[in-house]
Amino acid sequence: MLFAILAQAASLSTFAFLQHRVLRLAGAAVPMRALAALSLANDAIANTVPGEPVISSAYRYHYYRRHDVEPASAGWTIFTVLVAQAIGLSLVLLLGVSVALAASTNAEYTGIAIVGLVIVAAAIAVLVRRDLVLRLLSLLPRAARLVSGPRHARVDRVTARVESTLARMGEIPLSGRSTVEVVAIAATVWLTDCCCLVCGFGAVRAGVPWNGVLLAYGVAQVAGSLPVVPGGIGIIEGSLAVILMQYGAGRVPALSAALVYRMISFWFVIAIGWITFGVIARHRQSKEP
Repeated sequence: MLFAILAQAASLSTFAFLQHRVLRLAGAAVPMRALAALSLANDAIANTVPGEPVISSAYRYHYYRRHDVEPASAGWTIFTVLVAQAIGLSLVLLLGVSVALAASTNAEYTGIAIVGLVIVAAAIAVLVRRDLVLRLLSLLPRAARLVSGPRHARVDRVTARVESTLARMGEIPLSGRSTVEVVAIAATVWLTDCCCLVCGFGAVRAGVPWNGVLLAYGVAQVAGSLPVVPGGIGIIEGSLAVILMQYGAGRVPALSAALVYRMISFWFVIAIGWITFGVIARHRQSKEP
């Protein structure tokens, strides 16, 4: 159990480092301690509040702004981190499919590999050619201005600010080397989280189905990210147990390991995350005049 907790702590710390690195690339700096607290609070919001990833991204944006990060840098960081996470999860899923296919002649998950490749290619294209995405987003303020008409000065001010922020975001550079670095860190976030699942088997004293554990993890995370229920409650546990059983884990060990993993990575993190959220809010209020 201790190793599972340590693995989850490593995943959260790596996510904090991912934000730290992307902020540095955007010309901003937020202390790691503050980003570690943000990671906990952000996880609690993301796993319990409907409307993801909008709500947690908005919280992160305001958190960055309170630490004197410019609007463009804050928006660019959130955008880059989200895309990097998508690429990282896709790479983990592809690795899981490759391991499963190498260990078996069954081509049942070849379709998943193809889907994973498409997701990776699309996400990398978005990250590399983010200027095209920003151009598309810049059409929204123009549409809002056309709908509101010429007499709405407040709308004009807001749309002008959004257009200025998007233009500044497009000016922030991201080299090929930095792209690889950011994606590697994002993939490490997922892999360390997967280690928590692996350690869950040790906690219930059961053997790890190595040929399918990474695949089960990747599929479960993708299924859990669908906007059905917050945090993928029930979906992730069920997906993990079913796929793990298909790769040799017994019914009880598979379900037990999945529940241990979720107890630590979901419920335990949520509890600490909301406490951290409260501490952050109280600290902010104490600093206000």
